[in-house]
Amino acid sequence: YDFDVYLHRGAGAYICGEETATIESLEGRPGKPRLKPPFPADTGLYGCPTTVTNVETVAVSPTILRRGASWFAGLGRKNNAGTKLFCISGHVNNPITVEEEMSIPLKDLIEKHCGGVRDGWENLQCIIPGGSSVPLLTKSSCEEVLMDFDDLKAHGSGLGTAAVTVFDKSMDMVAGIRRLSHFYQHESCGQCTPCREGTSWLEEILIRIENGNADAREVPMLDELTRQIEGHTICALGDAAAWPVAALVKNYGEHLAERAEAGPENAQRISQASYQKAWTGAPLSNMDWIQEHGEGT
Repeated sequence: YDFDVYLHRGAGAYICGEETATIESLEGRPGKPRLKPPFPADTGLYGCPTTVTNVETVAVSPTILRRGASWFAGLGRKNNAGTKLFCISGHVNNPITVEEEMSIPLKDLIEKHCGGVRDGWENLQCIIPGGSSVPLLTKSSCEEVLMDFDDLKAHGSGLGTAAVTVFDKSMDMVAGIRRLSHFYQHESCGQCTPCREGTSWLEEILIRIENGNADAREVPMLDELTRQIEGHTICALGDAAAWPVAALVKNYGEHLAERAEAGPENAQRISQASYQKAWTGAPLSNMDWIQEHGEGT
């Protein structure tokens, strides 16, 4: 049957990943999430019933229709069926976006498609398994966790967008999570007070801890702040800002307390030691191709 496709160019606001914020933006207003109910399926774009879905769902739908629902449901574990696009980046030998079966072990996913962690699995520090909004997993959890909704939840994290970010032992996780806090502070629409104020406080406290200009008592305050944000906002951006910081406190609490009072000299040493270079200087696996086509550069 015939249908029309309209392409609307957005301005790149992260908050417009929330379905009702997308609708608000399409209608010409600032992209701020709506209170629900009513839900978009009842009152959506221009007040009409609307289904909001993402590109990945649309892309896999023809294959499901072609092969049948039983084929798709036969992939992965029960209640975690199908395939998923895993976008793997960070300290791996081969960053990649790959479609894989749900419930694949995280370690197998990295070893099979990414050539493993840079300098080997023992060099792994932690992994954020589902985009920047989900809690990080330490190395011990990464060795056994399955990449699906239920198992990641059981390990205290989540599948989220399945954007897997790998960190080796060279990474300063305090600086890394502080950078994420800056992102969420910048992308908050400001509609909800816990998110508008809380994201700024999260970043400010983490900056002080990172620079050694804080008090050890601010670490439990940081944890309490995440709980005051989580679950108290219209959309999930508040949760997304709180969870990475809560996981940092949970897994690096002692380090945070020590670093908070260690002074700026210690912070400078850590910053210099953990500076992330675009290239480690290690030999490249495609050096023959570079020599032939890249003029040796």
